[in-house]
Amino acid sequence: MTNILDTAQRPAKPATVPTAPIAPITPLAPTNATTDGTGNTNHFNHREKQWVLYDVGNSAFVLLSTAVIPIYANSLLKAAGESNIVSTWGYMQTIASLIIALLMPILGSIADVQGMKIRFFIGFFGTGVLACCAMALPLGWVAFLAVCMLATIGLNGSLTFYDSMLIDTTTNDRMDQVSSHGYGWGYVGSTIPFIACIALIFAGPSAFGWSTTACTRASFVITALWWTAFTIPLISSYHQTHYRETADHMRDAVRGTFAELGHTFREISRNKPLWMFMIAFFFYIDAVNTVISMSTSYGTQLGIDSTQLVLALLVTQFVAFPCAIAYGRLAKRFGCKPMIMAAVIAYLGIVCFAAFFLRSATEFWILAILVGMFQGGIQALSRSYYGKIIPKSHANEYYGFYDIFGKTASILGTFIVAATTSITGNPSLGVLSIGLLLTVALVFLILQRDPATASKTAA
Repeated sequence: MTNILDTAQRPAKPATVPTAPIAPITPLAPTNATTDGTGNTNHFNHREKQWVLYDVGNSAFVLLSTAVIPIYANSLLKAAGESNIVSTWGYMQTIASLIIALLMPILGSIADVQGMKIRFFIGFFGTGVLACCAMALPLGWVAFLAVCMLATIGLNGSLTFYDSMLIDTTTNDRMDQVSSHGYGWGYVGSTIPFIACIALIFAGPSAFGWSTTACTRASFVITALWWTAFTIPLISSYHQTHYRETADHMRDAVRGTFAELGHTFREISRNKPLWMFMIAFFFYIDAVNTVISMSTSYGTQLGIDSTQLVLALLVTQFVAFPCAIAYGRLAKRFGCKPMIMAAVIAYLGIVCFAAFFLRSATEFWILAILVGMFQGGIQALSRSYYGKIIPKSHANEYYGFYDIFGKTASILGTFIVAATTSITGNPSLGVLSIGLLLTVALVFLILQRDPATASKTAA
């Protein structure tokens, strides 16, 4: 079987400018949904299904970025006489996350204006898809990483607006279920184009007479087409329910953005349970994203065969599918926050395992399975838990801060791993540094009073 390495190759009060009143919030009725006798719906309505489909589409690129792109980039680095894929890939991810973090404070608030959220979503989604296709061009390693960074920015930018679409898509009591299904179906759905791409990469040279490099590049185009196909339903059906109307066009919306952001930040700082969760989220999602983005490059650095890396990460998707959905159900029984804390503790064990025991393909398979068990659950419940504890009338703007924290966090984790690896020359120590982030997150979660629990008790 050909080895890819052998080729050369994600409110507020009125602003200081005149704006119309905030549009009334219309509760979303879960139409066409049935109940299980307890008042809980067990079928998704049309709007919820269309929202979930985008997770299926963009997850194909996420999986390709985790499993194939770092290996292909490593081959380009080797062909150019470079060797340290961990630090190079880490710095690229860091720059992409920094750009998103700088853009989101402005764009996230402007998206509160009626009709703007879908426009920004389409803009970032289109950028990501076009850049994904451009990665198929015969590029050197510097140009390839630059285009890859642009695709990553497009993906993460679109996810910022996609996450906030959740409040326009479903009701408060269904957020855990819908969010979990988004991640769950995203994991299993992404395996379809991924398997096709892997089959092309390994069987294409003999079946079609293409080089492995050409087959790898073709996989980028296949992924972009899949991503596009599963985004069209959301674009065609999405309706922004929560928004801020403005009578004075975009110039006034931009002018009022910073005043609104300042007010929202002050409101967050006064809400102790909310800001404590956001700090915890900052650190633990940093660790989760770092493990996802650096796992393949770390395995490559250790010399694990690329075929084993790809197959192990494919198994991760199948494990993550039922586990993410199960997390949504367990949250209904035990609560969102306890399940998030359980996942943070599990990730502490995963990081220690990767740092001290991961030396061969067998250990990498174990790592992939462990990550799959908790990855989707912690991401899905974080998204829905946040939606429950923020003011509904300003949810779009608050979700902007949520994504700012998530994208800014991605800068810290990948930078710590890359810098530690560069300084010590030991990638295991770089991976171990992720444990510090998880420990800080766990402390804040333990100290935080759960608003959801408090509201139930009061009721």
